[in-house]
Amino acid sequence: MDERRRRFEAQALPHIDAAYNLARWLARSRPDADDIVQEAMLRAFRGFDGFRGDDMKAWLLTIVRNCWYTWASDARRRAHTQLPSSDGAGGEETLPTNEAGPEDIVISNDEGRKLNDVILQLPSELREVLIMRELEDLSYRDIAQITGSPIGTVMSRLSRARALVKSTWIERTERSVRHGSS
Repeated sequence: MDERRRRFEAQALPHIDAAYNLARWLARSRPDADDIVQEAMLRAFRGFDGFRGDDMKAWLLTIVRNCWYTWASDARRRAHTQLPSSDGAGGEETLPTNEAGPEDIVISNDEGRKLNDVILQLPSELREVLIMRELEDLSYRDIAQITGSPIGTVMSRLSRARALVKSTWIERTERSVRHGSS
């Protein structure tokens, strides 16, 4: 294995889960996320000699985001192709604790799916900052760098995303209580 490839793998591969997670949330489809991450890793490897930073994760997630935008714009251009639906997207099952019974596990998994659905309904510019901040634990500075937006815009989008998730969650919960009790 050549030195360049070894350095790339040592620096990039620890962040492949974060890359896949972002791609999955943006694309809303596991197979499409696989394709996006594969393309992003190829682009990252090709451009690795030009990497001049100290934050490989932010650089790689920028490439994933750009690959997703390319993929989404290509999908829109093809009239017969629709953006993937949210069925089955969003993720990992909530892991039960050792003390959770079957009923607790079902409730927890159901709530996790409902939360994923709420997040999937967010506009992409809000969804991406929410995922990068809350799931990938990136700083505002890193998110601003990845999205090419000022930090104030990142903070504003994150605030709007959190508020929309909260209001949608409350609305859906109230609706389900009303329908469940009638």
